[in-house]
Amino acid sequence: MMIIMRHGATPTQVQKVIQRVEETYGLQTHVSQGKERTVIGLVGDIRRIIPDQLLRMEGVERLMPISRPYKLASREFIPQDASFTIGSATVGGDGLFIIAGPCSVESRSQMLETAHAVKEAGAHALRGGAFKPRTSPYSFQGLGEKGLELLAEAREATGLPVVTEVMSPDLVPLVASYADVLQIGARNMQNFALLTAAGKSGLPILLKRGPSATLDEFLLAAEYILSQGNRKVMLCERGIRTFETSTRNTTDINAIPVLKSHTYLPVILDPSHSTGHWEYVSAVARAGIAAGADGLIVEVHPHPEEALSDGQQSLKPQRFATLVKQVQQIAAAVGRRVPDFAGVTP
Repeated sequence: MMIIMRHGATPTQVQKVIQRVEETYGLQTHVSQGKERTVIGLVGDIRRIIPDQLLRMEGVERLMPISRPYKLASREFIPQDASFTIGSATVGGDGLFIIAGPCSVESRSQMLETAHAVKEAGAHALRGGAFKPRTSPYSFQGLGEKGLELLAEAREATGLPVVTEVMSPDLVPLVASYADVLQIGARNMQNFALLTAAGKSGLPILLKRGPSATLDEFLLAAEYILSQGNRKVMLCERGIRTFETSTRNTTDINAIPVLKSHTYLPVILDPSHSTGHWEYVSAVARAGIAAGADGLIVEVHPHPEEALSDGQQSLKPQRFATLVKQVQQIAAAVGRRVPDFAGVTP
C-alpha cells in the first residue's frame, strides 16, 4: 500500500504519518520524494491498518494499493526512472552505462592490459571475477582476495570503478572493501541471505536474473535488496534456459521492455552469457540497446584463446571498440547517448 501525500505537504506532516504507521501498525515505511508529491510505501501486514485514521491525518490525500507482488521495486511506488552515479558515470537517465572486462581475473598483466583497452574503447566500469561459481568443481574458481587486489590496482591505474561478484553473505565485507559494485550472479539470484547482506552494504548492486526465473521472481529478488534501504540496484538480463542448444542461453529481449514497464530500476543486458559465442555478442548487444536497455556488461579478454574461463564468449578489445561505436549510433537513433569516461558525450 502507498500513502499519497497532498501537494505541498510539509516535512512535519510526512514525519507524523511515518511515525503513526511504524509505531501504531508496526509496518516499515519507504519514502519516495517526487517533484510534486511525497509517497510513503508501506511494507508488512497492512491488514492492521484502519484507513480512516490515516486519511484524517494532515497532509494525506489518499491511500492506494500496490497491485504487484513486489512493492518497493514497482513503478507504481516510484514512477520516475532511477539514476545514480558509479565512479564518474551515471546509470539511468538518457545515458548508457557500459561495463567490460574478463570473466575471471587471471593475472596482473591480463587485468591491466584489459582495463586500459576497455577504457580507451569507451567503457565506464571494469568487470572481473575474483570468486567464480563454476558448474564443475574442477574448473578454475578464481584467485580470491588476490584477484580483488588486482582489480583494485587496475582501478587505480585507469580510474574505472570495479564490478565483481560476491558469492556468499560472509564474503560481502571483504568484497565490498575492494569493489565499487557488487554483482550477484544468476546462480545466487534467490540466495536471500546474500541479497540481504549485499543490500546492507550500501554499494550499488548488479543483480543477474536466474536462468529459469520469471520476471516477477527476478523483481522479488531485487525487493530483498531494496528492503534494506539500498535503491542502487541494476537488473541484469543474461539469458534464460530454453530448449534451444545452439547458444549457451536464450536472450530474452522481451524482458527489457517488460521490466522497463514494471519497474523504475535500470536494466542492463549481458550479451556474452546470453549467447555464449563471441560471434553473436555484438548483434545481441545492439538489439538490447534498441529495445531500451540502460547499458551492457560485456566480456572482453586480450587473448580469449588463453582464457581460464568463458574465452569462447569474450570479445577481443578491438571488436569491443567497434561494438561501442555501433552502440553509439543506435543510442542516437533511440534518443539515448553513450557518454565518454568523464561523462561527456563524444
